[in-house]
Amino acid sequence: MSVSSPQQVNLLSCENVSKSFGDRPLLSDVSLGVSKGERIGVVGRNGAGKSTLLRVLAGAEPADSGRVTRGASVVVGELDQVGISAENATIRSHVMGDRDEHEWASDAAVREILTALLGGFGPEELDRRIADLSGGERRRAYLAEQLIREVDVLFLDEPTNHLDVEIIAWLAAHLKNRPKIAIVTVTHDRWFLDEVCDHMWEVVGGKVEEYEGGYSAFVLAKAERMRQESASEARRQNLMRKELAWLRRGPPARTTKPQFRIDAANELIAAEPPPRNAVELLEFASARLGKTVYELHDAKIGFETKTLINHITWNIAPGGRIGILGPNGAGKTSVLRSILGEIPLLAGKRVEGVTVKPGVLSQHLADLDLSKTVIDTVSDVANYIELGKGKQMSASQVCQRLGFDHDGQFTRVGELSGGERRRLELTRILMSEPNVLVLDEPTNDFDVETLAALEDLLDGFPGTLLIISHDRYFLERVCDNFVAVIGDLNFTDLPGGIEQYLDLRKKMLAGASGKPTSGGAGEGKGTSKLTPARERELRKLTDKYKRQLAKLEASIGLIHDQMLEFASDFERVAQLDRELRDLNESKETIELQWLEAADELSDGRQ
Repeated sequence: MSVSSPQQVNLLSCENVSKSFGDRPLLSDVSLGVSKGERIGVVGRNGAGKSTLLRVLAGAEPADSGRVTRGASVVVGELDQVGISAENATIRSHVMGDRDEHEWASDAAVREILTALLGGFGPEELDRRIADLSGGERRRAYLAEQLIREVDVLFLDEPTNHLDVEIIAWLAAHLKNRPKIAIVTVTHDRWFLDEVCDHMWEVVGGKVEEYEGGYSAFVLAKAERMRQESASEARRQNLMRKELAWLRRGPPARTTKPQFRIDAANELIAAEPPPRNAVELLEFASARLGKTVYELHDAKIGFETKTLINHITWNIAPGGRIGILGPNGAGKTSVLRSILGEIPLLAGKRVEGVTVKPGVLSQHLADLDLSKTVIDTVSDVANYIELGKGKQMSASQVCQRLGFDHDGQFTRVGELSGGERRRLELTRILMSEPNVLVLDEPTNDFDVETLAALEDLLDGFPGTLLIISHDRYFLERVCDNFVAVIGDLNFTDLPGGIEQYLDLRKKMLAGASGKPTSGGAGEGKGTSKLTPARERELRKLTDKYKRQLAKLEASIGLIHDQMLEFASDFERVAQLDRELRDLNESKETIELQWLEAADELSDGRQ
């Protein structure tokens, strides 16, 4: 049990708590406490008892034995994975309850929460029925309900589900700005854990192991604990060390305020190689794919009734590892389906390499034979996969890596949960040995250990990766390049990664917030129009920037071809890499100029 300092105020605690479902024990003699202002992240394998622990502590689920105590005046809020509302409840009645409108509408903090999560606080947003909302919209309404409450302890079970990268970043900042609230959260979003939490609980074997610091600190401490528990070098070669190596070499922002002792980390991972050999994988990818994978030339993507992206020119190179960012509904999945040829282009040209063999994990589960076992379902695809250099991995080994232990492999498909079936579908796709892997929200329902195992498998994938995900940690860990679909008919390269995307979205929303909204009268920029001369000037500028970007894209494509051609000449590749960086910097500058001109032109027409 954690020992609180004299300044810490214990809000609630449990002592020798046990909880079982049927003959399956989930918690066994667990004792721990939550103090004022603590931020605790809860991790563990799926089914380990994380959600049960939260529900027992919150008082929503009784313990079989032991005691849960709470201070007399302590107010608890809970966001569970299901959420319940009255049959005909609107967002307004569910979130606000019986609070008078003048009371909450005058509260800037409440307005900020409603705007961030629901898009606003007018009748159009708040008078919709909960029953008519999508799963994601309903989830955001339940989250808004908890955030506007004045509570002492907030229990959050998978709060980032159905949220995009942008809203997750907002939620982390919002919680950090409320330091008096204690937070206990179950989530597989490791970026969120690192950003928000200062303690970690791991639920394993019915017990709860406690760690100081966020997710990065947890990874280090667990790796060190495992090293101390076993003298075997084989035990040390585990996913935790590889992940630590990536944390050390990862995005600069991750190292600006380290949460663990750098010297200890350096000593532990000194001999750990980079997660993947980029040059080796590029060479292998070229051999398997040739020079052409997918190309779009001046393409228009969308449907008869709606254009999503206009004038997109995109060359996807062999071995590219690309993350696609954008708010929900902007058209990310449609871009992938257009690349694959599943949605015809409205205009322009699509090219597909003759050797391309795609494997696609969509957001919809495939139809599987429910009577078959997991291992038989995977072996139907293949018994082994080739990893290159004469190495193989059996169907059973791949299942093991993705969370199906020996007993789990002999479970019938019909007995699997939705998350387990999704893991099974991904396993089958990997066994088919695609050379282009397309993953649409692959991290949904995966625990952090399975995510680490998936990342380890993808490190050695010798092909092209195209990934849509709201899991920032996963994207930064697996992808080398990023592009964005932000809902303005444009397709934007992001050499600055996710931080650049968030900056672009802030600018975009800041421009939109200047217009009148349903939040009140008298706000906004008014309805000023561009003069004809300024409109002509802006049109010329945007056309010029488009031509410049097209030339830069062509130059970048040429560099990629040369890098493939001289893959074994490291000096030449290094020189080409420097040229590529310069071109990408120029492209970024022009894209920002083009975005500003396009925004002004768009605003002037309204």
